[in-house]
Amino acid sequence: MSQKMVLAASVSIIQENKVLIIKENKSYAINKWNFPGGRIEYGEDILYSACREVKEETGFDVELNGTTGVYNFSSNTDDQVILFHFTGKIIGGSLQLEEEIISESMWMKATDLLLVDYEQLREPKVFRQITDKLIKKDIHSIDIFNKQLNR
Repeated sequence: MSQKMVLAASVSIIQENKVLIIKENKSYAINKWNFPGGRIEYGEDILYSACREVKEETGFDVELNGTTGVYNFSSNTDDQVILFHFTGKIIGGSLQLEEEIISESMWMKATDLLLVDYEQLREPKVFRQITDKLIKKDIHSIDIFNKQLNR
């Protein structure tokens, strides 16, 4: 297996002081909890990618309103991942899990995210870093991200 660099975006959807997490059903992440998100496709705007991934995995349309930051880590498949994590709110759609890759969802208070068994998290260290930022409300303006420039 060759190592590669992966760009990804994920979103903490916040509604009524709760955060949506999903249980993944992908071959490399069976029964692992995570925030909705996925790979940024070549040429795709980061902000658009985050919203697209949420829509694909949950059925919700979201408006991004903040970021907890950028995370650099090696995944369980030994790829280097640069993850852009956002916060957002639901502006449309309805919960419709993409059952082939998402088996379950759950709304939890940010503090309760710390109670999810470490072994049941997709990337536990990153998940905990994001959770810590959510609890401390250490969320930055989305304005630090510029829209993709067209040539």
